[in-house]
Amino acid sequence: MLHLRLLVPADRTDEVVRSVERTVGTAHLVVVPGVARDPLGDLVMCDVAREAGDELIATLRALGIDRSGSIAVGSVDLSLSERADEAEEAAPGEGADAVLWEQLEDVTHEESTLSFTYLAFLTLATMIAACGVVLDNAILIVGAMAVGPEFGPLAGICTALVQRAPRLALRSLIALIAGFMVAMVLTTAFSLAMDGFGLFSRSLLDADRPNTSFIWNPDLFSLVVAGLAGIAGMLSLTSSKSGALVGVAISVTTVPAAANAAVALGYGEFGQVWGSSGQLLLNLAGIVAAGTLTLLAQKALWSVRQGRVRHTGKTPAS
Repeated sequence: MLHLRLLVPADRTDEVVRSVERTVGTAHLVVVPGVARDPLGDLVMCDVAREAGDELIATLRALGIDRSGSIAVGSVDLSLSERADEAEEAAPGEGADAVLWEQLEDVTHEESTLSFTYLAFLTLATMIAACGVVLDNAILIVGAMAVGPEFGPLAGICTALVQRAPRLALRSLIALIAGFMVAMVLTTAFSLAMDGFGLFSRSLLDADRPNTSFIWNPDLFSLVVAGLAGIAGMLSLTSSKSGALVGVAISVTTVPAAANAAVALGYGEFGQVWGSSGQLLLNLAGIVAAGTLTLLAQKALWSVRQGRVRHTGKTPAS
């Protein structure tokens, strides 16, 4: 269930209440007149099944409540209520399959912002991966992949393409490109410093590295894995499965490829630079393509489901 807290101008309260009552899957409607001070108005609260949440939020935005008042949405982790159970059963579809587009846009907007924290995490992840590729240490590679925050901008691009949001697309592209450029430049400097301390060497980079050689040797298998990761990543975001998203982060070689390219650049090993860059671009393209197709499929399937419910005039529970 989702909990909606609405600040509504007094002259729009009746209209908002009717919209809530008309939405299948709502419960626990509360109206407290005159308590809102900024902005002035009434407080309206209700719970709504996740699968009905996107429709209700869209209706409220169409009424202009997001401009004249406020729409706050939170997840209800535990609801001990027969009315809530009945609302979830009445709502069409399954909550796990529902996509809250407003929430997805908000999350990807935040995750795709080019901030100091984002750059710090991406740079640290790339430096950890640099240690992993030089030492041929798979554990360091996995750790670096888990630390990397690059899936946020990738998800932002996918969401922007589906929702036709050019601002989000531009913000995500800037974060992705600028982030990797900064991380690779700083990692190149880091690898040269490590070489100066005798911890990195060209011989280590040129040696046989069976555990990490795949990083600069892109192939069709890399594209397949990137596509599967893109699908899993978008499903994890739309269903709020953060654990699955961690699994996605450690399944693709974006950060390790950038790290290997940075280290190889410092030693003038341009063969590995091009190979790693190709691996990086292949993975990024595969994730974006698969993630976008996943969102399009979810949108189409949910539209079909909603259309069937409206056509029959019945809910699955009836």
